[in-house]
Order: sequence, then C-alpha cells, then structure tokens
Amino acid sequence: MDILDNFVVFEGIDGSGTSTQLGLLEKKINEKKEQNIKFYPTFEPTDGEIGKMIRQALKKNLVFQADTLARLFAADRTEHLYGSDGVFHRCKAGELVVCDRYVLSSLVYQGIECGDELPLNLNSSFPAPQLLLFFEIDPQIAQQRMGSRPSLEIYEKLDFQKKVREKYHSLLNWYRETGFQVEIIDASQNVEKVANDVWSVLSKLPIFKKGI
Repeated sequence: MDILDNFVVFEGIDGSGTSTQLGLLEKKINEKKEQNIKFYPTFEPTDGEIGKMIRQALKKNLVFQADTLARLFAADRTEHLYGSDGVFHRCKAGELVVCDRYVLSSLVYQGIECGDELPLNLNSSFPAPQLLLFFEIDPQIAQQRMGSRPSLEIYEKLDFQKKVREKYHSLLNWYRETGFQVEIIDASQNVEKVANDVWSVLSKLPIFKKGI
C-alpha cells in the first residue's frame, strides 16, 4: 500500500474512546489558530448513503450476509476517499485528515466474520495512513464504558470484542513489519491523559511544522 501523507487513523475495539478523542482533538486544533492547520475530522462508516445502510445493519435494523457487509464497507470507503471533497483530495491539498476507523477495522471485524481473504482483496488498493494510533484497552473495561448506551450494536459483545483485540494485535505487528508508523495509546487512562498522549504523538507530524 502507498502511504497518504497528512492522513491519520484512530483504531481500537468498541468502547476504546476513539470518537471521544477525535472530538477533543478537533477542539484543541481549533484553539491553536496560530498554526494555521486546516483540519478535517471524519469517520467510517461515513454519513453517506452507503454508510447509513451499514449503520442500520450494525443496529440490527437491516440484515446482510457477512460478505455483503464487507463489500459495503469497501464501497463506502471508496466514496469516502475519492468522492467529491474526499479524504484523498483533502490530504493532497495540505489538510490534516484524522479518521475514526479505516482499513484495519475491516481487516479485523470482517476478517473475523467472513475470513481474511475477502477483506484483504477488497481493501488492498487503498492507501495507508501516515500514522495509525491504536487505542489499547481491556475489552472488559471497554464493555463497562458502553454500559450506559441504550443498545449495543452487533459487534459490541464481550466475547466478540476479545477476538477483535487479539486480531488487532496480530495485524498491528504486520503493519509495523511492513514499515507503517503505528503508535499505541493507553486508552484505559482518564480522558484528559489520553488526549495529551494523542497530541504528543500527533503534534510531531511534519504538517504541524509547516503550519507554524
């Protein structure tokens, strides 16, 4: 995979706090106006039409075969990357794009559900992020954090999340060996400490030196 500069991805099991940290990061960068960084926070599944179908499936309102869902994730990702004002265009234009979930999520979740071959084939042509942050947390702690949610999605069960964490770690080793930059964030800490750790890693990217 080619590496896409200015592209950062947050990954982790459900309940690891990636969405929370993305919101805090957006606030922090907006406060640092002197750095003149154009920041675009985003997420997958997206809020586009394909992404909406996926979210309905995750909420059990639609039912798809595992292979179909893997293909929908890849289709949503294609539009996300290469559609109008997509991730690829923004990164090439010098914007910092941080995405909550990306290819690795598909390789993990859909890999568990329908085997490794299909997700690998569907996602092999997508560019890799310049930096991947993995939010490490014990699945039992993550499950407790999700206890206040009104309902759980199809993957948000403890037994499944244990498999997710294990598969993430095996694939993270492969990512490192392939030459991609991977940083582990201890997501079991309080929200403020996690946010500081995220910023400590992210602020070292070349785009911040250019923006000053």
